[in-house]
Amino acid sequence: MTSVESKTGRIRPQQFHETGGTEDWRVVGEGACAYFRTGSFAVGAQFVQAMSEMPGLGDEHPDVDLRQEGVIVRLITVTGDYYGLTERHIELARQVSAVARSLGIPADPSSVQTVQVTIDALAGPDVVAFWRALLGYQDRADSSEDLIDPLRRGAPFYFQQMDAPRPQRNRVHVDVWVPYDQAEERIAAALAAGGRLVNDADAPSNWVLADLEGNEACVGVAGPPTGRP
Repeated sequence: MTSVESKTGRIRPQQFHETGGTEDWRVVGEGACAYFRTGSFAVGAQFVQAMSEMPGLGDEHPDVDLRQEGVIVRLITVTGDYYGLTERHIELARQVSAVARSLGIPADPSSVQTVQVTIDALAGPDVVAFWRALLGYQDRADSSEDLIDPLRRGAPFYFQQMDAPRPQRNRVHVDVWVPYDQAEERIAAALAAGGRLVNDADAPSNWVLADLEGNEACVGVAGPPTGRP
């Protein structure tokens, strides 16, 4: 268990992964996520109904995406000063996984990811204002550099401050957050499809790739357990 004393205490992704009972889950860019293969909309709806009846939910309701093939469940706290995981999410993850097992629904941890659009900007606040208005997004409460979809459907946008113009490279790229045990396979697939490795100085947490025309993307990993790649 973590050293956090309060059930609402903040934890890091590595702490979540190293705690027993979270094997179905992977921390990506927007919290701890799990994908459960239900095989039908009806079974998925049954699963969601069972989750809604879990004891002690309080205000910590999971974000749920119900589709024909399966259900994605996301655990994250969004407050005025925090966007991330708490110790409470460990307990919730265990409860959700237990419900899935009771219904015979398998988890597929390899199928979760978060996609984020990153824009490098010189005039940060003005650029953020444009995209906020265009997308109908809102500021992430704890960060003036992030915009999020208030309905949590669209990809988040992150604005990275530049110190000087950079005409030799593009200034918009995609960040793909994948499970810690899927990064190498995802990178290998992208390279085999014609991509190239631009920078791996921050591996094993981040790699910069580019397509054959130089358009860049980053592959990110959030806090793998100690001793794992």
